[in-house]
Amino acid sequence: MRHLPTHTQVVVVGAGQAGLSVAYFLQRFQLEPGVDFVVVDRGPTTGGAWQHRWEALTLGSAHRVADLPGMSELGLSFETADHHRPAKDVVEEYYRAYEEHYGLHVFRPVEVMSVFNRGADLIVNARVPDEHDPDYREEIVTRLLVNASGTWRTPFVPYVPGIRSFTGEQFTTNTYASAEHFRGMSVIVVGGGTSAIGFLLELEGVAADLAWATRRPVEFNDDEKLSMEGGVRAVAEQDAAARAGRPLPSIVHGTGIAKTRRIAAGIERGLLVPRPMFTRVEPEGVRWPDGSFTHADAIIWATGFRPELRHLAPLRLHNIGGGVTVANGAVESDPRIFLAGYGPQASTIGASRAGRAVARQVIASL
Repeated sequence: MRHLPTHTQVVVVGAGQAGLSVAYFLQRFQLEPGVDFVVVDRGPTTGGAWQHRWEALTLGSAHRVADLPGMSELGLSFETADHHRPAKDVVEEYYRAYEEHYGLHVFRPVEVMSVFNRGADLIVNARVPDEHDPDYREEIVTRLLVNASGTWRTPFVPYVPGIRSFTGEQFTTNTYASAEHFRGMSVIVVGGGTSAIGFLLELEGVAADLAWATRRPVEFNDDEKLSMEGGVRAVAEQDAAARAGRPLPSIVHGTGIAKTRRIAAGIERGLLVPRPMFTRVEPEGVRWPDGSFTHADAIIWATGFRPELRHLAPLRLHNIGGGVTVANGAVESDPRIFLAGYGPQASTIGASRAGRAVARQVIASL
C-alpha cells in the first residue's frame, strides 16, 4: 500500500463495476490515473463486492454480470467465462486483469471514513493500513468526487415485532458464508429475490427444515433471461425515484425472477413456494398471519440493501424525505458529487452507459 496522493482533481470511491467503468472513461477522456484522478477501494483485492460473496455462488446461479467497458480488448467476457466456478474467483481475476491492462492504479485497501468541505475543496478522509496505528488516516484534497461505494455493507432488514427477542441466529445476505453452517437446523429464509432463492436451493437437503417468507408475491418470469420490457420498467422506476429523491425500489420488483430450469424444478417439488410474511418473531421462531407457529434455529434476511452513503453525511446531501436527489448520476444539491452505480445504474441492466455518462459530466465540471 503506497501513500495516497495529497491532491487530485477527482476521487473515485469504490472499484466495483461502477467505479471501474467511470475510471475507464476518465482515462479515455485524457485524465491520468493516479494523478488527475484517484481510485480508492476498501477491499483487500479486486472484484468489488463479489470478493466477499459465498463460495457456492457461481456465475451460472447469480444475476448476469455485465462486462466492463473495453473488456473485450483483453479477450475476456463474463458471457463466455466458466459458469461453474465460484463467481467471486472469476470476477476477481477478470477485474485484476482489467485494472492492470488499463493501468488504473487503484489504491487498496483504503476505507473512506468521511468526505467534508474545506473552503471550496472536498476533503476525503481515509483509513489506510499502518502496522503501528490501526486507525491511521490520510487525506486527499479534491475538486470532485464520484461515489461508487455500492451497497454491500448496508443490508436492509425490515422491522418485524419481536425481532430482537429471537434466541436463534440471524444472518443477512452479506454474512451468509456456506450452507454447511446450517446443517440439521430449522431455517427461515426471508426475501423475494435471487439471493433468497439461491439460499433455499443450497440449503435443501442440508437444513433439517426450510420455510420461505416474502413481503410481496414473487413474480416468476417464464423466460430464462430477464425480459427487456421488465428491465426497462425496473430502470425507469429507479430513475424516477432517484430524480425525486425517494428511497430506491427493488430492481427485482420490476423484472421478476427468471424461471431457469433449476428454479422451475424447485417450484415443482414444493421448495420454492413462499408464504406471506410472518407477523411476529418470537424467541424460538415466527408467528404467521394465520396464527400458526414455526420453530426456527436461524433466520436469513435476504431482503436487499441500501446505498452506502454514510461517509458523505457531512455534506448533508439527503433531503427531507431521507433520499438523495440524483439525475444521471449528478447530485442536485452539490454539483461536485456524483453517484455512480446508484438508482438506475445500480444493476447490470442500467450500467452499460452509466460510466460514460458520469465521466462526461465530471469532465464538463472540471
